[in-house]
Amino acid sequence: MKKYVIKTDVPRQSLINYREALNDEQRAVVMAGAGPLLVIAGAGSGKTRVVTYRVARLIEAGVAPARILLVTFTNRAAREMLSRVETLLAADVRRVWGGTFHSIANRLLRRHAASLGYENNFSILDAEDAKDLIDSCIDEAAIDTRSRRFPKGEVLREMFSFATNTDTSLDQLIVAKYPHFELLTAQIKRVDQLYQQRKLERNAMDYDDLLVNWKRLMSEKPDIAAIYQEQFQHILVDEYQDTNTLQAEIVDLVAAKHRNLMVVGDDAQSIFGWRGANFKNIFEFQKRYPDAQLFKLENNYRSTPEILMLANASVSMNRQQFPKHLQAKRPSRGFTPALIPARDSEQQAAFVAARILDLRDEGVPLDEIAVLYRSHFHSLELQLELTRRGIPYDVRSGVRFFEQAHIKDVTAYLRLVVNPRDELAWKRVLKLIPKIGNATASRVWERLAYAEEPLALVRTDEFAKALPKGAAVGWREFAELIKDLTAPETLNNPAKQIELVLTRGYVEYLQANFENADAREEDLRQLANFAGRYDTTDAFLSELALLNTERFAPPGATVGEDVIEGGDEDERLALSSVHQAKGLEWRVVFMIWTADGRFPSSRSLRDIEGEEEERRLFYVALTRAQDELYVCFPLVESDRARQTVLHRPSRFVTEVPRELLEIWSVDEENAQLEMLETTETKYIN
Repeated sequence: MKKYVIKTDVPRQSLINYREALNDEQRAVVMAGAGPLLVIAGAGSGKTRVVTYRVARLIEAGVAPARILLVTFTNRAAREMLSRVETLLAADVRRVWGGTFHSIANRLLRRHAASLGYENNFSILDAEDAKDLIDSCIDEAAIDTRSRRFPKGEVLREMFSFATNTDTSLDQLIVAKYPHFELLTAQIKRVDQLYQQRKLERNAMDYDDLLVNWKRLMSEKPDIAAIYQEQFQHILVDEYQDTNTLQAEIVDLVAAKHRNLMVVGDDAQSIFGWRGANFKNIFEFQKRYPDAQLFKLENNYRSTPEILMLANASVSMNRQQFPKHLQAKRPSRGFTPALIPARDSEQQAAFVAARILDLRDEGVPLDEIAVLYRSHFHSLELQLELTRRGIPYDVRSGVRFFEQAHIKDVTAYLRLVVNPRDELAWKRVLKLIPKIGNATASRVWERLAYAEEPLALVRTDEFAKALPKGAAVGWREFAELIKDLTAPETLNNPAKQIELVLTRGYVEYLQANFENADAREEDLRQLANFAGRYDTTDAFLSELALLNTERFAPPGATVGEDVIEGGDEDERLALSSVHQAKGLEWRVVFMIWTADGRFPSSRSLRDIEGEEEERRLFYVALTRAQDELYVCFPLVESDRARQTVLHRPSRFVTEVPRELLEIWSVDEENAQLEMLETTETKYIN
């Protein structure tokens, strides 16, 4: 049979001056020939620019847009890249397959779902839908959730998802990540079995099914696989260091024929292992593709030379890495990154707030300043200090520390002890008891509201008898907890009260209801430490009320608009965990709580891989700064027993050459915080 090929891939005359638009490193990637390409793109090196120009170059070279697959971690990123390509080429490139793994999987499955036992009009379950269906599967399995706390739908959904994306069995996962549920393994696996069945019966897929079924199309349906292996002549994957095992397997299957696979990422910014990202995908890419060309983008356009020298020195300590050395394309501003040993966490917060106000006076807008931390609870004292000083701030990708559900749950117990007429606190606490919902909580409150001594009433047998049968056990435990919270030795000890709430059932509640239970427990342990500095529970709760700013501020109090004269209405300081700050940048960055055991987190130091991921996280934090960087840590801290705990600076600080950090001392005189530069090095010996 004679084959006739329609020539649609016609090379066009270049409209782009690649020599002018790209540096030598970038241009080498964009102009590279066929075959697998591994691009290690350092922080601030123009990774997005390279991917954009590579797509444009392929189209200019005659590759039809429909034969290009561009995989990004947000649909917005894909849209922005392709919009830029359209501008560069002055042509319509909408036929390029661009988007996230999930959006592309959905597009393919709408065509081929029938081959896997679904109809093409299948529904996609979002996180809430998945949780609800899992809850119904728990009921169907007739699991007694009263005798032992059984994980809620949200926790199970995260559990099933992690197992799927990391190619881990539930048995292995429970032992490794959820040992407190090990005795429930058989029941959890039964719920998972029912969940998979019910999704198929309802012609529905959750987000993970989209990827699983994409892989099935490529591995179990050779006719369908052949279509797309032929079609996608060139595949580009952005942020490859964040891919999980399942995603990497899909990419390899799709690229099997042409092998024109370009993956772009930075091994030094691989920081999401805790949520399933597999560092080996990028680190071992050349093992899977021995003929892969390796490119490094080492020209940094973001940070000053001083900041980059510190970042380079830090990440170079990692054993597993692609060696690289970021070169600053910006001139020096004469500012060496500062190391600030503060007396304690309160002085650390005072320094950060005072320096931010100075920077604002120097012409740096608040929205060009960020405070970064390893864990959310590290911002506790700082949020209070910023509120006292009237400095407006936003917590990126989250709520303020004291507005989080688990913080409000635990403080609700303290509120009702201080004020037994606090209706909101009562209703919140009551609904934490198994088998008590909104209706029962309202009925209970109606009786308590008119009682002479509500706290005494809850401990009576007569009151307990009026509750739903299923709530009896939980209510007895609650009554005993109230008794102990109001005991003379505990009544005005908020730290001890928080510890009691945690040990008398709330930790188990966290484990059953939240996938990140450990992090939430850590928040609460730190809250107890913080509470230890207060002599009464009332004083502690009053301090927390400060965070409601204007609503609870006394008449004439200074608020953000008064302090930040002439600033934009929306001008706010950014507070963010380092994980949530990835991909962002600010003129000035403060890093707080860079003490060993805090950053790196002690929980992450169980093995060398954990320490190296923490060091990569430290590197990400350093490279968010453009002009100025302040690295802060407290020398001492009082624990919940009011014992003094000494802190040393992070090992990531002490292991770099001393000349890369300028040590500042902090002094307080006449209630005015002063920063005194010093050449002393005793803090990092």
